[in-house]
Formats: sequence, structure tokens, C-alpha cells
Amino acid sequence: MQTLAARIRTSSRISGRFVLRSGAVSDTYFDKYQFESDPRLLLAIAEAMVPLVPAGIEVLAGLEMGGIPIVTLLSQVTGIPAAFIRKEPKEYGTCRYAEGASLPGKRFLLVEDVVSSGGAIVDALTKLKSDGLVPEAALCVIDRQTGGKEALATQGLPLKSLFTLDEVERA
Repeated sequence: MQTLAARIRTSSRISGRFVLRSGAVSDTYFDKYQFESDPRLLLAIAEAMVPLVPAGIEVLAGLEMGGIPIVTLLSQVTGIPAAFIRKEPKEYGTCRYAEGASLPGKRFLLVEDVVSSGGAIVDALTKLKSDGLVPEAALCVIDRQTGGKEALATQGLPLKSLFTLDEVERA
């Protein structure tokens, strides 16, 4: 696992001054599209995430946009159907914010790439709960350890991560 964390760090960690989705400023940024666009690395990540998927999960729901490549590969390696959660519903066609596998009545898990404040997951959770849909947990590749896990806990949603920021930095 340390080798996988090192591969993620090497491919995606950049230094500088970055404003995160939460508005916080960081000197470290993980360009998740770098590890998500590398087919071998993304496959290794998905395979390593399999043990983190709770037993009995019926649908893996990836958040737009970074969670989509991860959930697609995780679905492939687990055989669990995938759903794709948009930030906003489409204004045409089905006009849905949740696409792919159906969520009503299913035990499902939210999948994200990097979690900082947890804001993107909280936004998705608000939409889902308003429709009576409650995920069992959230799963991410990297937890930046900047309050996201705690913010999700206040919403009753546990967060599991493949790696914490500390683990990636030490690898």
C-alpha cells in the first residue's frame, strides 16, 4: 500500500498556492485527474479500495466529476453497479441529478476522489436526503484531514479513505 500511496503522490502532488473548493488555501494540491487518467494507477487504486466497500452494498455512486472515473473502475472490479451523481440536474432529457443504476430502495455508497471539507459530499447528501435516499457511507481515495470526515460525521455519514494526506506524504 505504501508503494501505491507513493505512486499517487508522484503522479498528482503539486506544490504552490492553491484555493480549495472550501475556500481554504493550501500549499499542497492533489491533481486527481493525473491519477485518474493513468489506467494502471487507477486500476490499482480501485483494486485497493475493494476491501473498503461494506458488505451488502448494492450500488456505488460516484460524485461528478472526480468520483466518476473511480466509481466506474470500482464498479468494474467489484461487479457492483454504478450510479453517477451530478452537481445539478440536467436541464434536458431525463432532468435527473442521479444517472445510471437506480438508488431508491438500494444500499449505496458515495465515492469521491479527494475530500477536504466534505462540501461536495454534503451537497450531494442534501439532494439525496430530500429524495429519501440515504447512503451508508462515503469512500474516497485521499482524505486531506482538514475537517471533511468530521463534517460528514455530523451528517451521520461515515467517511472511509484509501489514504490520509499524512499517509500519502510519508510514502
